[in-house]
Amino acid sequence: MIQYIYDGSFGGFLCCVFECFERREFDVQLITEKVFAPDFFALSKTIVSDKAKAKRVLDGLTKSLDASRAKDFFRVFLSEDPIAIQNALGLIIQIFQKKENILENYGEEKALYFSQTLKKVGRERHRMKAFIRFEKSSNGMFFAVIAPDFNVLPLIIDFFTKRYTDQTWLIYDEKRHYGILYDKTGISEIEISELDANAIIPSNEVVVLDLEEQKYQQLWKSYFKSTNIEARKNMKLHLRHVPKRYWRYLTEKK
Repeated sequence: MIQYIYDGSFGGFLCCVFECFERREFDVQLITEKVFAPDFFALSKTIVSDKAKAKRVLDGLTKSLDASRAKDFFRVFLSEDPIAIQNALGLIIQIFQKKENILENYGEEKALYFSQTLKKVGRERHRMKAFIRFEKSSNGMFFAVIAPDFNVLPLIIDFFTKRYTDQTWLIYDEKRHYGILYDKTGISEIEISELDANAIIPSNEVVVLDLEEQKYQQLWKSYFKSTNIEARKNMKLHLRHVPKRYWRYLTEKK
């Protein structure tokens, strides 16, 4: 087995697929540069990301499957699960070699794991869309800080861009140290160093809320409390629909 060291991006992953066929090397272990530790006994190669090569692989997948199914590989990649990503490589190799869609063949262990991972990522995406609550800071920007199990931020941006086209907002993933900023004209990716430099989130991680925001939050909490009938409370059912790890995003739970 040979190790392919890549930059950890989806484009880099696709370039690994390209190199597998270019070099006729199919017994490959994928390792990101971030976690790679040199092994004297292991043969390894560094795969340089190349947009043209990545596009050729993605175009090939789209032709072999369809645009939506090809995008499923991106969704699974966002799980950040090394096993799922390794399996995805094996599945793409099989799809290109056999020239057939094997993703529905759940008797194939890789395909089953792929499907299960896809569902997990989809579930997290849905929950982030449902539970994210923006707060208005004193500088007029609406912001939300999240820490999802999977890197689903790229999958929810279109939803919030269409929903809040007339506002400037930021969704920041504190687990992965990056965010997406929308300024009414377009979106841009923001790294934590840029956040600190622009004082969007102060270094002490305390954001001063707009006075109107504080008032509306208090009103919402009062409304939620007044409509919460103690005798009808079913905590087991509530936790099933709103797991406790998502409470941090909800104003009424703060």
